[in-house]
Amino acid sequence: MKRSDKFRQANYEAKATVAATVAVIIFWWAAGFGLADCDITFWHTPIWVWGGCLGTWIFAILVTIFLTRKVFVNFDLDDEETKHE
Repeated sequence: MKRSDKFRQANYEAKATVAATVAVIIFWWAAGFGLADCDITFWHTPIWVWGGCLGTWIFAILVTIFLTRKVFVNFDLDDEETKHE
């Protein structure tokens, strides 16, 4: 992998991480504030608490698993020439 390709991949990973963060924030907003008007309770706790806390936590874990399996690539930023010296 050429050095320019490595930096292109690192930039792609950074952009994907920002997009994942925005997705988690949107999910948190929808699951927490979006469910605030519901009168549903589970174990005497409103559903918006479950969605905003536990649901967001699970969603963030799933997004992280997706990023690590589909977006991130394990590579060394060192040049191959300096590695052999």
